[in-house]
Amino acid sequence: MIACGIDVGSLTAEAVILRDEELLAYSLIPTGPRSAQTAVEALKESLQKTNLRPEEIDYTVATGYGRVVVPFANKNLSEISCHARGAHYFFPLARTILDMGGQDCKVIRCDGRGKVTNFLMNDKCAAGTGRSLEVMASLLQIRLEDIGPLSLESLGEPLKISNTCVIFAKTEVLVLVRQGVPLSQILAGLCDGVAEQVKGLIRRVGLEEEFVISGGISKNIGVVKRLEKKLGVKAHICFEPQIVGALGAALFAADFVKKQD
Repeated sequence: MIACGIDVGSLTAEAVILRDEELLAYSLIPTGPRSAQTAVEALKESLQKTNLRPEEIDYTVATGYGRVVVPFANKNLSEISCHARGAHYFFPLARTILDMGGQDCKVIRCDGRGKVTNFLMNDKCAAGTGRSLEVMASLLQIRLEDIGPLSLESLGEPLKISNTCVIFAKTEVLVLVRQGVPLSQILAGLCDGVAEQVKGLIRRVGLEEEFVISGGISKNIGVVKRLEKKLGVKAHICFEPQIVGALGAALFAADFVKKQD
């Protein structure tokens, strides 16, 4: 049985191929201006790592912002359900899942089967998301992947920078730059601000172990370390945290195939 999951997010798109519920291949590409074409390219890239043809896929489930336009999907499901299912696959004891994506941040509670029991989403502003850090990387003319490591070079208490509005944060950062504040201190303040905002969401939903983080910001060690310290727990992160939603979608696709048998 071959199942496929496609997650078309605001910044990246992922495709996961499962064979009998075992991970066979995956891809991760930037989301282009046309979500449908992005989905096609993501699938093509993942299939290139196998000996499979598109017509050999038994069922495909799409998720993410662009899920409704994926042309080859048999069904689409919310990213909330798919991230819970994908996190449970990697960490069967997962109960609290934080998905830090490009345009929003979701905190999900699930049961022992990976079924969602509660969730909360912050999608009113890009603050606390991957997009906010991308904006800051561009403003400071550094690579996005360098933000986390550089932020950990700062000693002492981090600066307080707005974590509720990207526009306000940009203004504050520019003032700090003009004042000659070291880059590491500015980045420490930015990462701490993201962690502080996320902590509030988690506290509202409730924290249970195991605590799992998925999404692109989970690759930012500066945010993760500070969030772990604020929560007093160790975060579990899989080998490629950006495919968790697509993997969950693929697992749901496998379920649908079983029901058809």
